[in-house]
Amino acid sequence: MKAVGIKQLKSRLSEYVRLARAGETILVSDRDEVVAELGPPRHQRPEPESVAAVLEGLADRDLVTRASQPKKGWTWKAPALGLRPEAARKLLDELRDDR
Repeated sequence: MKAVGIKQLKSRLSEYVRLARAGETILVSDRDEVVAELGPPRHQRPEPESVAAVLEGLADRDLVTRASQPKKGWTWKAPALGLRPEAARKLLDELRDDR
């Protein structure tokens, strides 16, 4: 673990970022008082593959509770917008083309 003053950090930031990328933690001080830490990210989150993967991860960390019984064919349905299916499809296609 290294300690660096703000002035030195500012002048050699790239060097300290490289050290942090390599796993080192750098203590940043202002007038001999540590005010921050520069280091590798503590939580690197990989891109989830699907909603199911995200929910599994949350359940593994006890942030959500798994259903105690199966859904038995239940599905969630959004309320209709009052559009005929072909009109809704055309509208969505137009919105996608704008991207």
